[in-house]
Amino acid sequence: MPATPTPVPPLSAAAAPPITPRAALAVVTSIFFMWGFLTCLNDILIPHLKAVFELNYARAMLVQFTFFGTYFLMSLPAGRLVARLGYKQGIVAGLVIAGIGALGFWPAAALREYPAFLAALFVLATGITVLQVAANPYVALLGPERTSSSRLTLAQALNSLGTAIAPIFGGLLILGNTVKGADDIAALPLAEQAAYRAAEAQSVQGPYLGLAVALFLLALFVFLFRLPTLSESSERADHARHTYADALRHRHLLLGVLGIFFYVGAEVSIGSFLVNYLSMPDIGGFSEQEATGYVSAYWTMAMIGRFAGSALLARFSPSRLLAIFALVNVGLLALTMTNTGGTALYSVVAIGLFNSIMFPTIFALGIERLGPLTNKGSSLLIMAIVGGAVVPYLQGQLADRIGVQASFILPLLCYGYIIFYGMVGARAASGSSQGG
Repeated sequence: MPATPTPVPPLSAAAAPPITPRAALAVVTSIFFMWGFLTCLNDILIPHLKAVFELNYARAMLVQFTFFGTYFLMSLPAGRLVARLGYKQGIVAGLVIAGIGALGFWPAAALREYPAFLAALFVLATGITVLQVAANPYVALLGPERTSSSRLTLAQALNSLGTAIAPIFGGLLILGNTVKGADDIAALPLAEQAAYRAAEAQSVQGPYLGLAVALFLLALFVFLFRLPTLSESSERADHARHTYADALRHRHLLLGVLGIFFYVGAEVSIGSFLVNYLSMPDIGGFSEQEATGYVSAYWTMAMIGRFAGSALLARFSPSRLLAIFALVNVGLLALTMTNTGGTALYSVVAIGLFNSIMFPTIFALGIERLGPLTNKGSSLLIMAIVGGAVVPYLQGQLADRIGVQASFILPLLCYGYIIFYGMVGARAASGSSQGG
């Protein structure tokens, strides 16, 4: 009598094997797109809130100050959260926190209070900080170490795609109606003034509610996927208690933190000055509206460079390529500072192309071989994004004294440091041992 085959129980979702690294990369890169989209939407939010609340430029810039300041304040708490939860659950938590922040724009608009908008933005930026701390090292670790810069650059290209699409979305849904100037509003009867300001404040409710829903759905999507845990490269795999000082004893990480600070500072500073710079009679002589097209080109070239850079980084030394790209940007800045007209114009816009690989490459080199200290290294690197608040302010102070064109000496010096990091500072990564 033949033996009765033993029935095999169906494979449960809990017992299902993790998805492949390539599929995991595809899932996680969608998150990079989303936070790029949310970050660039600030550029639409600033003029909108400035008009609604009749803000001066200093108060309007509190939007960016709040956003970048959050990185500085919340990176270390975000690192502790990711260390406790692991990379996957850290990504889910970041998406949920960002969704709560986006949801906060609804009561902020109902209250019609500028500080309420800033509070909602702080929560949103906290979620993005958690995402940065969890997702950047996760992508870098999701495969061979030698191609980590390539993977991270590809993911950052999706981030750039988000920054390219967000202005179109925001322009249609948030700035779809013509915003009245202060004189036009003052000419309206008091009741109509109040009604107009209420309608304008509430115009952000729909878009940000939609974004909140998208973030919650994306969190659910990531939660349901069995992403590889990579626990061997997190603090959960190591019972020793590590400090941030332990992480900073790795010279390549310490120098990488400075690299992120100077790179983000230079990138944001150049982008912030482009409209004013290209409007100068001896540079482009454009109207502010015309100059924004070149600003868009600056960021679009960064996206193109990231797709191309992903392929290059898989074939060439990331540190050497980083130094070459930084050297090219030093040359382009020198060109724009010493010329006028088309040469000055196209050389400054071309900087976007060579910015492309810098953030992901510095990040990947900074966390290389950190082992269980990777979470802390990631937190410190993300904290350094505060350079995007500091360097533009310093260049503004410089521009008031020596002029906009000459003030580009500051980002030039920032790229000079990145040449040093690529040539010398990152070399320590190959000799570092795992933290423990």
